[in-house]
Amino acid sequence: MIKTVLIDDEPLSREIIKSYLKKFPVIDIVEECNDGFDGVKAIQQHQPELIFLDIQMPKINGFEMLELIQPMPAVIFITAFDEFALKAFEANAIDYLLKPVAEERFEKAIQKFLDSRLPSGPAPTETQTSDLLEKMAQSPAQNNRIVVKTGSKVKIIPIHEIHYLEADDDFVKIVTAEGTFLKNKTMTFYEQTLDAQQFVRVHRSYIIHISQITKIEPYQKETHMAILRSGQQVPISKTGYGKLKIILGL
Repeated sequence: MIKTVLIDDEPLSREIIKSYLKKFPVIDIVEECNDGFDGVKAIQQHQPELIFLDIQMPKINGFEMLELIQPMPAVIFITAFDEFALKAFEANAIDYLLKPVAEERFEKAIQKFLDSRLPSGPAPTETQTSDLLEKMAQSPAQNNRIVVKTGSKVKIIPIHEIHYLEADDDFVKIVTAEGTFLKNKTMTFYEQTLDAQQFVRVHRSYIIHISQITKIEPYQKETHMAILRSGQQVPISKTGYGKLKIILGL
């Protein structure tokens, strides 16, 4: 049996998917979830091969939920999303179903998934899914908060609460007044997606929220040190200081 989790906040949509799946007895729905929080827990518990995932849900959306999942199962998106998202789906070879879901289109998506499991089938789509998440993170709806996982819990961090970000091997530390949280992203990703008028990459290992800066002092050679409201000191490289001068009008 192929284990699958159905994650959609609309009961009617879930019922439609379940009715269509009756033609595919090899696929077993092990859990239904009403939101992304429960979806994360269900995937951790059951380790499904396939998930059906709505995009627009309360609490956290489908894209944010996927960022918290490792390893990533095969995904069939269910969406009434905008044209930008649909182009991203098509460009990244991710299968998706538009609401209201037509049965014929549903069966094609399932067959595509089943074919991918054959030795001669297409390659797994985890890389394409990761590429899709990178693209969607650049949309305005996605860049006003960061969703992180702390143990078994999910936390939403509004962008305005971030003091600074720091590189930490394959992760990025997100530092707030509440504490430090890890996100499996790169500094380059955040440099490209955060508002450049609010966040400045002042060093290869640091991005600062400029509202947190209280003082900038000379340090060694051509470098400087930023003193934040929290008292934290963050190094500023020569290049980073040049960026800050422009943003702050120094």
